[in-house]
Amino acid sequence: MEKLRGVVERVTYANEEKGYSVLKIKCKGYSDLVAVVGNMASVNIGTVVTVTGEWTHNPKYGRQFEAGSWEESVPASVYGIEKYLGSGLIKGIGPKFAKLIVNRFAEHTIEIIDASPDRLIEVEKIGHKRVAMIKKAWGEQKEIKNVMLFLQEHGVSTAFGHRIYKAYGDASIETIRQNPYRLADDVWGIGFKTADAIAEKLGMEKESFDRCRSGLFYVLGQFSNDGHCYAPFSDLIQKSAEILGVDEAKMTTTAEHLIRENELIREQADKIYLPPFFYAESGTARRVRAIMEDANRNTVADIDVVLERIQSDQGITYDEVQINAVKVAAASKFSVMTGGPGTGKTTTTKAVIDLFRQAGKTVLLAAPTGRAAKRMSEAAGMEAKTIHRLLESKPPEGFGKNADNPLEGDVLILDEASMIDILLMYNLLKAAPDHMTVLLVGDIDQLPPVGAGNVLRDVIDSGVIPVVRLTRIFRQALGSRIITNAHKINKGKMPDLSGGKNSDFFFIARDNPQEIVGEIVELCSKRLPNYYGINPVTDIQVLSPMRRGETGTDHLNRVLQEALNKNTLSLRRGAVEYRLGDKVMQVKNNYQKEVYNGDIGEICGVSAEDKTLTVNFDGNRIEYESLELDELVLSYAITTHKSQGGEFPIVVMPFTFSHYMMLQRNLLYTGVTRAKKAFVLIGETRAVAYAVGNNQSVRRNTLLCDRLRGLSITEQKAL
Repeated sequence: MEKLRGVVERVTYANEEKGYSVLKIKCKGYSDLVAVVGNMASVNIGTVVTVTGEWTHNPKYGRQFEAGSWEESVPASVYGIEKYLGSGLIKGIGPKFAKLIVNRFAEHTIEIIDASPDRLIEVEKIGHKRVAMIKKAWGEQKEIKNVMLFLQEHGVSTAFGHRIYKAYGDASIETIRQNPYRLADDVWGIGFKTADAIAEKLGMEKESFDRCRSGLFYVLGQFSNDGHCYAPFSDLIQKSAEILGVDEAKMTTTAEHLIRENELIREQADKIYLPPFFYAESGTARRVRAIMEDANRNTVADIDVVLERIQSDQGITYDEVQINAVKVAAASKFSVMTGGPGTGKTTTTKAVIDLFRQAGKTVLLAAPTGRAAKRMSEAAGMEAKTIHRLLESKPPEGFGKNADNPLEGDVLILDEASMIDILLMYNLLKAAPDHMTVLLVGDIDQLPPVGAGNVLRDVIDSGVIPVVRLTRIFRQALGSRIITNAHKINKGKMPDLSGGKNSDFFFIARDNPQEIVGEIVELCSKRLPNYYGINPVTDIQVLSPMRRGETGTDHLNRVLQEALNKNTLSLRRGAVEYRLGDKVMQVKNNYQKEVYNGDIGEICGVSAEDKTLTVNFDGNRIEYESLELDELVLSYAITTHKSQGGEFPIVVMPFTFSHYMMLQRNLLYTGVTRAKKAFVLIGETRAVAYAVGNNQSVRRNTLLCDRLRGLSITEQKAL
């Protein structure tokens, strides 16, 4: 084993998830920078590292030094200090201010910042506000480094150091020592397996109560991630025992204890819920029934006369099914309107809105995502809000609108209802007063919500709520191959893949993943923008069934970023570079910033000095610090699930047997129906045929349908 000591000049690559880095180090005795590779994810530019390891030869990159262990120390030379501070490590200090600070304090710079940071006011162009920012960031960075070193000592990736510190602050290490399984509950992105690895290193017993409890919650969490509201008791015990390597008897004892303590809820003898999902499901059923049974009706007089007037004013003629849909919505306290593309859902919804407004009723419009709310606003000619905004989300307290402070209005119309999960629906219905009329509008044949539950499907299947299905495709829609093919797919028939010059639906046959990627890049960067005269970043959306693999979103985003965005101003977080002008998506609900999972925006500002970037979400500009960048992903390509509620001028979609697990009819249908102007499918004909024939969507574990019919045992007891 050999030792190398030098200054880190560049971090060529850093994967925080895996803790792997490629560094370029300036070492005494070597004329060129030395490439050092290994698990050193938290190393910063400018620091002095002492690395123990051995020389290896990589066929592609040549001679490298592979680190077995390493130590990091703060740089002592003026050159190293300037490099260290200028790396963007500390918010408030970029290359410009690093130079000014080092010019003033030279080799004493680190000592000054550490012990007498108020003296930074002596530096030209640094004011009190920036001094305060630097003091705060320096203190946080020291503590984060301590957390990282603690994790490293216990053989765990340092990637989570920032998130842990954000959750627990200066008490981070003590909290982990007391109960590492809290990490799985409290820190976004840290699951049971990571917490379990830490617990093992800390010497926690394999059959400890905390471990068994956390294992049960982990398995139930996996069920909810797959869309289920509950887990069958036997499955829960079997899976948790298998994952933990503990006897099923031990897991059964732990589960029974948690049920007695109401930390878990048992329904119908063998269905186990996490409490939030139980209360959301039973509460949703209770609220639907309360609204339906309320005596106060928002009646509309002379419906036929009003409808005639609306049609005359707007130059529209509604067909019998649309008129029936309007009348059902007007006569019912709670109802559903469903239909595919081109069946007049939007037109009919607008008729319902106009009918109620002309009757003097206050109408509220909402949708699950910002994109869907914007589309609804444009179609209706009045404001539509996201559900979160309508409910006035106020973290950490919850929602400002609730049972004690209900929504003010007579009618609530919810678009893209197939996307609404059980937790969001419950919060919404809690805020809806009993006298309110509620209409759910959505396409039941699209993918179910990303979150747990299948609300729209369960509401329709219950048979206790009035449902109108719009099935007729209107003449103007029949000219669109997108719409006609969507309906063919939905009926289990192969879409017309013939294309043609005047078509809006195209198929490019390819079976090699690398060829597919090359075709996508060519389409997005040249052919489609040139033909349609569009902006490739804002007007083209690539949809992929999966994240992983050659044609998955992770890889496609990297190659599309290189092809479509040449900006050099950027911030890096782990393996991802965020460039000015990049299209990005929020992947976590952030109630403080009022941006939500699935919102798409564009990076409109990058500050290397302050280590922040600004994203424009439909005119709403949100600033992110570097530690928050894991809430954003590049979104030149997104998964089909994430596209729900959105509509894009042009959609490009790879479709091959490499996505075998996701090849389902509703996924292909959802992808096709996201496109307005053109849809391009690239891949294998046999994969398309397989998906069209595969209508076996996984049934979700929910009891909402039964509860709406009044069959719940536990709920009846509770009432």
